[in-house]
Amino acid sequence: MNNFDYYNPTRVIFGKDSYNRISEQISEVTKDKKILITYGGGSIKKNGVYDSVIKSLAGYEVFEFSGIEPNPEYNTLMKAVDMVKKENITFVLAVGGGSVIDGTKFIVAASKYEGNPWDVLTQKEGCKFTEAIPFGTVLTLPATGSEMNSGAVISRSELKEKRTMGGPMTFPTFSFLDPTVVSTLPERQIANGITDAFMHTLEQYLTYPSDNLLQERIAEGILSTLIEIAPEVMRDPSNYKAASNLMWCATMALNGTLRAGVAYDWSTHMIGHELTALHDIDHARTLAIVAPNLYKVKFENKKEKLNQYGQRVWGLQENCGEQAIEKTRSFFESLGIKTKISDYTSEFSESPSIIKDRFEERNWDGIGERGDLTPSEAQKIVELSI
Repeated sequence: MNNFDYYNPTRVIFGKDSYNRISEQISEVTKDKKILITYGGGSIKKNGVYDSVIKSLAGYEVFEFSGIEPNPEYNTLMKAVDMVKKENITFVLAVGGGSVIDGTKFIVAASKYEGNPWDVLTQKEGCKFTEAIPFGTVLTLPATGSEMNSGAVISRSELKEKRTMGGPMTFPTFSFLDPTVVSTLPERQIANGITDAFMHTLEQYLTYPSDNLLQERIAEGILSTLIEIAPEVMRDPSNYKAASNLMWCATMALNGTLRAGVAYDWSTHMIGHELTALHDIDHARTLAIVAPNLYKVKFENKKEKLNQYGQRVWGLQENCGEQAIEKTRSFFESLGIKTKISDYTSEFSESPSIIKDRFEERNWDGIGERGDLTPSEAQKIVELSI
């Protein structure tokens, strides 16, 4: 088992009829009565979440910032940063899915940063977020796990770039998880959420065998649970058992538990981020596109774990790694997710070489669990994904 440093300060309040405790949680963090709520396109005003949250904030001076995109845009978020500074906001409440929460992480950190925040995202030497305004979340879409981790992905469309950020200062202080919101979601978002949680788990599991037997079994438990509940939650998102298991799986998949003491990959995500930046394909769908082909290209690296995955999760027999890859692809397609770039855009001919060039520009010449996935291999994976 590898050495690890595990830290997660986020309090999770899970279950229905719990929003009346939001004020109580904020008061444990700050006595100031001036707060900002952030959200996306306004669906929270249609499904009742907004009204419940506002009711819970009686007695507070509430500012609002809406319009955070599904891939949160740097320029949009900087407007919120300006609002935070102008109004001297001391607490932010993110009400939404992973994109709203990711965007809020940037807002609370950038509001405390004196320089150009984009320099932090591009990892310019000497530039780093070191403090942030405290914030909490009300989750409306189970998918990214952002409600219980410190990471975020920020887009800048005019540059066609997506950049990652994070650190101890960007953990939510609390997160409210009410599975009944799943019943209000479109089928596409539910499918994306299942895929996102599944791929977050695979990125920390499909590497090579470790001595951390518990983490491997936890990962297999999440994968098996998602496979079990996916048909039911897609058919009937009001099924509380299925919805609550989806929500908790998505949170557990990326709250730091699975990565403790094991190797992890994330190369599927790094390639997927580029496909979103180039073609505006949903994040989860880029993962479904890339993963099966990445596993083929890096098959020898992952063969032992692919066999284990096939046997323990899919119930296959020995030497089943290739079958396990196809089972994974079929699972995504059973959710209505297409697994080729050409299913989403006709403007893909230059994508493989562009992604190769970007990997080279960023010196990503050895990513993945073994540090050996090259820009040329990334190009090949994208070519296979067309």
